[in-house]
Amino acid sequence: MSECSAGERLWLVVPAAGRGRRMGAELPKQYLMLGGRPVLAHTLARLHQAFPQAKLCLCLDPDDVHFDPVWVPFAEWRRTPGGAERADSVRQALSALAGEARDEDLVLVHDVARPCVTLAALARLAAALREDPVGALLATPVADTMKRDDGRQRIARTESRDGLWQAQTPQGFRYGLLRRALHEAAVGDVGVTDEASAVEALGLSPRLVPGRRDNIKITHPEDLALAGHILAAQQGEPLVASDNPQEET
Repeated sequence: MSECSAGERLWLVVPAAGRGRRMGAELPKQYLMLGGRPVLAHTLARLHQAFPQAKLCLCLDPDDVHFDPVWVPFAEWRRTPGGAERADSVRQALSALAGEARDEDLVLVHDVARPCVTLAALARLAAALREDPVGALLATPVADTMKRDDGRQRIARTESRDGLWQAQTPQGFRYGLLRRALHEAAVGDVGVTDEASAVEALGLSPRLVPGRRDNIKITHPEDLALAGHILAAQQGEPLVASDNPQEET
């Protein structure tokens, strides 16, 4: 779907070491069944449709006994140990690529629990990354009214949503820059919740690429059913990329 240019290499890093405690299920959320297949299988299949030539780095808990390699459609892939936090998993994955990945190679990091990202959105992100020296991520402008609580579940104030975006994944950066950002965040004990925040801590401003609101992250029990409805609805959509995210909805 999105071919790399000559000499350009694309790495996909998928953190999948989470325990999914908020789901309240017996299995980690990446192994819950969605339309007859685990969430992880759906996510990897979607990424492979968009980037069939990419190299995959799958971050799994070292004690994971649920994973089956049959779910991986990529010709070139490796398993790396996941860490306590998402940033730890990604940092360890990038370290595993040292000596093989080049500083200018593109790295896309995608949540394993986001199986509904569209091919068109992935194509837009890849195009933006090739033009932007800092990096980019899928995101959507905040639509709901935002409330700040007072610590006791009462409203302290209403926050302006002007200029606010909800970050999604994938998030993409050059290998050298992302590795440095995550390393410096760890050394400096800087709390980061995604790759973009680590790059921001370097004083840089990643690009926001409009995504879709149906690129949900399966976090709570009701999200699994919602993801099933979204995937069913997406089956009727064209696979070709649209330049306008509004045309996809």
